Amino acid sequence: MQREKALLTINPRAGQNVTRIPDVVSVLSAAGWETEVALKQYGGQSIEMAREASEDGHDLVIGYGGDGTVNQVVNGVMRAKKPGKSVVGVIPGGTANLWAGDIGVPTEPVKAALALVNSEVRRVDVGRVEVSSVSFPENIEAQRATQNGKKAKKRARKQVGSRVRNHFLLMAGLGFDAEVMRHAPKPLKYRLGPLAVGLTVAQKLPDHQTFPIEIRGVGEGGESDMIWQGDALQVIIGNTRRYAMVLETTPEAYIDDGVLDVCIIIGGDPVSTMQQVGSLLLRHKPHNTTSQYFHGSHLEIKVPASVPMELDGSAVKLKDYVSKDDYELIGQVEDSSQVMVSYRFDALHKALPMAFPCTYNEELFQHPRRHKKLDPEQEEEHNKASDIGDKKKDDMAQTELQVATERVISQPDHSVDVEKEKRQEEIRAELPSLVTSLFENGRKVTVIGKAQHPEKPGTYIVAGTTLNALTSEQKPAAVIIGNNTEVFDQNGQHIPSSAVADIHEGATMVVEGKRSKLGVIKATRVVL
Repeated sequence: MQREKALLTINPRAGQNVTRIPDVVSVLSAAGWETEVALKQYGGQSIEMAREASEDGHDLVIGYGGDGTVNQVVNGVMRAKKPGKSVVGVIPGGTANLWAGDIGVPTEPVKAALALVNSEVRRVDVGRVEVSSVSFPENIEAQRATQNGKKAKKRARKQVGSRVRNHFLLMAGLGFDAEVMRHAPKPLKYRLGPLAVGLTVAQKLPDHQTFPIEIRGVGEGGESDMIWQGDALQVIIGNTRRYAMVLETTPEAYIDDGVLDVCIIIGGDPVSTMQQVGSLLLRHKPHNTTSQYFHGSHLEIKVPASVPMELDGSAVKLKDYVSKDDYELIGQVEDSSQVMVSYRFDALHKALPMAFPCTYNEELFQHPRRHKKLDPEQEEEHNKASDIGDKKKDDMAQTELQVATERVISQPDHSVDVEKEKRQEEIRAELPSLVTSLFENGRKVTVIGKAQHPEKPGTYIVAGTTLNALTSEQKPAAVIIGNNTEVFDQNGQHIPSSAVADIHEGATMVVEGKRSKLGVIKATRVVL
């Protein structure tokens, strides 16, 4: 991945995510990113910020928030003049964080930033949805025409062409889930997280009714064939597998196959409904007897206008998709279920570059790569360059001793032994004093996590916090430890820089080196 310009777009979540911005930026800066920070102030703003960043040439656009924030970043990048040019990354900071969980991004922001800087780019499919038509009953159109003093047309009115096209990375839902997302209060979600959604489910489930649905497969030439018709409680259009954090409603989905997977949860009597609920709770997937599965690259799904829709866990508004006149006309209908809306769903094959942690197991890929970036278990081979550098430092540490030996090489053996022993004692004496000086004057960094530098073999980025001596305030620190860094243990013994791989969260290390305004320290000496 080209490492030049990045945009970090943030859902503030009432300030919860804002406090960690300096920590995240510090890690990105240590990896070589010039990072701009943009806070979302109103709904949909992240789409515009991501679009502008992509068009301005940002290599990476990061969504710091939940799946809704990631969805907006995806839409922004896909709406740019050159769609899918910028890489999309994620720092989890929302309620569910499904995408981050699916690909193994840590929930802790600093650790997520470390995973991001050491990620690899893969192109993935993106779902796209638009309204293809709206059908009104004949009597509604007749009433409207009469009010306008015009002759009523004895046919259903259709509006072709959607006002917007929206994209989704995970799932689209029609029915009960969108109803829940529409009514779950954001302040409650921020305080209680997934529990807030669960409370809304318990409140809305008893009143939820089935709705009629038609699903058609659409060919490349626009021709369509009926796939399924009936009544449903819920329709899920999956680009990935996991749904509502624990359910696998589309278990056969892949993110690189150019296909959308559809799960229909069928309505029935109270007994079958409870059977379905029990299957979802206990088996974490729909019951086979009351669900249907289909897939296709291009689908048209017709449902009543009263059925809400959600994309990647965020409810969307029908008025954003249809014309103003059509939306006003829908509002005049006493029962909006009489109006039928046809949604067009398309799978855009490998349309978007996404950042994946180098340790990701590629479960969502139908065609995994044979050659992956190195993971922590392969560090020994990856650090050969570091070991070579360490050997050079060991040789340099012995240089003065060798010079002293060469100067007295022609002297009697007992003189050589005396001088050699004396110099060795001096070197051994200097190391503890050097380490003592580091302990007294160096920065003490409490470790949060570490990652190998993406472009410098044998170099590590260690992220943590350091205490400001004047204000006693914790400041972010991203320490760069490379082949030119002298590394010691607490006994004053020189150790290889590859020993950084064994440092753990919560450990304290002492660092010598200049700290930048963004918290980056290029270490000259380190005591682990």
